Amino acid sequence: MANRRLLVKRRKSIRNIRKITRTMQLIATARFQAAFNRAVASRPYTEKLAELTADLARAGDGSDHPLLRTQDPSAPGALVVVSSSRGLCGGYNASVLRTAAAKLEATRAAGAGSEGMELHVHGKKGIAFFKFTRQAMASQSFAIGEAPKFDEVEPIANELLRRFLAGEISAVHLTYMRFYSAGKQRPETIQLLPLVPSSAPGGVTAASSVDRQVNYEFRPDPKSLLDALLPATARIRLFQAFLDAAVSEQIARMVAMKAATEASEEMIKTLSRQYNRARQTHITMELLDIVGGANALA
Repeated sequence: MANRRLLVKRRKSIRNIRKITRTMQLIATARFQAAFNRAVASRPYTEKLAELTADLARAGDGSDHPLLRTQDPSAPGALVVVSSSRGLCGGYNASVLRTAAAKLEATRAAGAGSEGMELHVHGKKGIAFFKFTRQAMASQSFAIGEAPKFDEVEPIANELLRRFLAGEISAVHLTYMRFYSAGKQRPETIQLLPLVPSSAPGGVTAASSVDRQVNYEFRPDPKSLLDALLPATARIRLFQAFLDAAVSEQIARMVAMKAATEASEEMIKTLSRQYNRARQTHITMELLDIVGGANALA
């Protein structure tokens, strides 16, 4: 039978852990609501911008725009990975990093080699993973927190746009946790550059853009509009991805801490039963000693 003091100490420590996990669950719930509001508020703008850009590209024959085609096919591609900087969020980071590793493996299998894909990793967990697997990283950053701001994401997008237009990279892919609803998040790898209408997070598909017949009066001409809107589309897609990743992280942490709290409660019940059995056994043994002593005296 287990030692009663040991059971009491274990039950006390688990109760303390339960308080911590319960508190973290409540904090994650509050942060989830704020992140959810930011992600949902920006989505209509992202969708409408993708829709307008698709219409302009079709009406103005924008297929030859530099952002819609690869400048140098022999140049390496770039993979941007968005992970979290904090743990205790279940399988969130594992899912994202597994998807990124699959993309790198597919690139190698296609014959591009390890030099055919640059890694740009955001988040401490992703950086630690690729360091452990000895993957070379072109850049690494954990400056963007749980509440991404457009001013923080814009320099990253501008640098990717500059390098793509200069022919230093042939394409830009983005791996992140896409947010669909509070009950559904999925790790995905999308193509950020060259721009494809269907790859926008929450954007319209190419088929829906073709089916809609919208007549515009352009001023200035479609090419000038595309020169302004296509870079803006790339920036807002990247920003929307960071917002989706932030809200998905909070959902994962909320679920993980809820599961940890429930597991702690179940363990406390189990230890309480073991303690009661041990206490009852001890009482029974003492009664048997007393009765045996009394019988011996009689």
